[in-house]
Amino acid sequence: MKKHEISNLLNHLAKTKERNIVLVDFANVDRWQESLGWSIGVRKLGQLTKHLSAGKKFLRRFYYGLDYGPKDTSTHLTYWSESIHAQAQYSGFEIISKRVKYIHDNNYATGFTKKCNLDIEMSVDLIKEANNYDRAIIFSGDGDLAYVFEYIHNELGKEVYAFCVRGHIGKELIEAKSNGIINNILFAEDFEYRLNLRRKTI
Repeated sequence: MKKHEISNLLNHLAKTKERNIVLVDFANVDRWQESLGWSIGVRKLGQLTKHLSAGKKFLRRFYYGLDYGPKDTSTHLTYWSESIHAQAQYSGFEIISKRVKYIHDNNYATGFTKKCNLDIEMSVDLIKEANNYDRAIIFSGDGDLAYVFEYIHNELGKEVYAFCVRGHIGKELIEAKSNGIINNILFAEDFEYRLNLRRKTI
């Protein structure tokens, strides 16, 4: 997507931004760095999503696992997790979170693997908030979300936009786009001039 096409799209969505819901699956977004070669900062996400949804704070939702470290009794967030949480608050997101689980796994140098999936929370919220939005913009390439996308499109009449990265998109979402369930798939690479922290242009 070229810059003028992005500008036209943002202008189109801005006309209805009081009836747009934005869901950011930050664990999914954070993994995009592997393909992009640069990371998408929380504040840049906040700046972009303000063009997509405005007014009611709960329509700009940030899904994120709170990391307290491997000890179940710990009540202190890791520095990185605390920083992400603070940036999401500063950026005006409604934060939906739960505790990261540490699972013993000897295949990792740390002896643990982390798990915190918020797909169910995202799906429930898309249905629960149905009366408050007409179109949904979801920052995730997770194919498991295709099921709820199909429901809110076919049964609730919602428009759906998926924001992801080439190479980090489930085939289910590509099929959903082909079947008319997803209106458009947007790729972070095309938005680099707005999202790359190393660039000055926003």
